[in-house]
Amino acid sequence: MRGDALACKGCAFSSARLLVIVILAVITTVMTAVAQEASPGSEEPQTAQTVKSQSSDFPERELVVGTKVAPPFAMKDLNGVWTGISIELWQQIAGKLGVQFRLAEEASVQDLVDGTARRDYDLSIAAITITADRERSIDFSQPFYDTGLGIAVSTRNASIWREIINTMTSFGFLQAAGALIGIALLVGALIWVFERRHNDDFGGGAARGLGASIWWSAEAMTQASTGHRGPKTLAGRGLAIIWMVVSIITIAIFTASVTSALTTRQIRGLVNGVEDLPRVRVGALAGSATIGFLESEHIRYRGFASIQEGLGALNAGAIDAFVYDKPLLIWNVEQQYSGSLDVLDTVFDPQSYGIAMPTGSKYRKAIDVALLEAIHDERWKQTLFHYLGDRR
Repeated sequence: MRGDALACKGCAFSSARLLVIVILAVITTVMTAVAQEASPGSEEPQTAQTVKSQSSDFPERELVVGTKVAPPFAMKDLNGVWTGISIELWQQIAGKLGVQFRLAEEASVQDLVDGTARRDYDLSIAAITITADRERSIDFSQPFYDTGLGIAVSTRNASIWREIINTMTSFGFLQAAGALIGIALLVGALIWVFERRHNDDFGGGAARGLGASIWWSAEAMTQASTGHRGPKTLAGRGLAIIWMVVSIITIAIFTASVTSALTTRQIRGLVNGVEDLPRVRVGALAGSATIGFLESEHIRYRGFASIQEGLGALNAGAIDAFVYDKPLLIWNVEQQYSGSLDVLDTVFDPQSYGIAMPTGSKYRKAIDVALLEAIHDERWKQTLFHYLGDRR
C-alpha cells in the first residue's frame, strides 16, 4: 500500500513538473514575439517614427506660404481660390507632410524673394527661377520644373518700309556698302594719278582733278556715265575696264542679297531666333531673371511691369519681340492673343523653378523628399498636361 502511494506521489510530481515546463515555454514564446514586434527593425514603428521626425521639423502653427499670380503656375480666381501647377504641387507636398498652411500674395517674384529672406514666409512657391543671386539670400528646394526663355512675336507681317530701313541699317549692309565706296574712292584716286598730266578732264590742281576722278569712278560703278569724259592713257583705260566689270558684278550680287533678305524677312518675319534679338525692339519683364540674360548678351530692351503689359505692347506693334519664361508665354498668348501672337519653338538660357525657403530651413530636407516623390508620380504628369498640353 505504501509503495503504491509513493508511486502515485512521484507520478503527480512529474506531471506538475511537466506542466510548469510547458507554461514557461509558452511564456517565452509570447515574450519573444512581442520583443520582435517592438524591435527597431519592424516596419510599422519605423514609419511612425519617420513621420514624427518630419513633422517635428515644422513650426507648431499654420505655415505662411508666399505666392504671386504667374499663370499657369499660380492663378487666383474672382473668389480668391488659388490653382495652378505650383499650387497643386504644394498641396500634394503639404498632404504628404501633414502640415497646414495659408497662402499670402505678393506683387512680384522679387517681393517673394525678399519676404522669404526676411522670414515673413515659411516658404514661397510660384514660378520662381533658381539663380545664383537669389541663392545668396535664400535656400531653394530641388527643381520641380525645367524650362528656359522663349520669344513671343507678332504673326502679322512687318511694314516693308521698316524691313528696308532695318536691312539698310544692319551691320552687314553698312559693311558691304562701305567696302564698295572705299573701292570706288581708290579707283578714282588711281585714275587721277594716271590721267592728271595727260587729260584735261582730270587736271587743273589736286582738288579739282581728284574730285573729277572720284566722280567719274562713281558714274562708272553705277553705269551712269555719259561718255563725255574718260581716261586716255593705257593704264587709265585698263583700270577703267577692270573697274566697270567688277562693279557690275558687285552691284548685281549686292542687289540680289538685299532683295533676298527683304523677301525672307517678309515671309519668315523679323524674329526667328535669339540671334535676331540684337537688331529688333525687345521687351522683357522688369525685375525678372530674363533681364540678366539680355544684359549679358548686350541686347537692348524695354522693361514692362507685367507680362500682360508687354504682350499688349507687342500686339500693338510697339515692340518686335517679348522675351520671358517660355511656359508662361505660351499660357498667356494662348489665353489672350492666340490669333495675333505666337511663341517661337526655340528655347534658350535653361532655367529651373524651385520652392524658396529662408536660409537654413530645418524642413528643407523633408520638402525635398516629398517634392521628389510628387514629381515622379503620375498625378504630376497629368497636371502638366492639363495646364500646358503638348507645348512644354
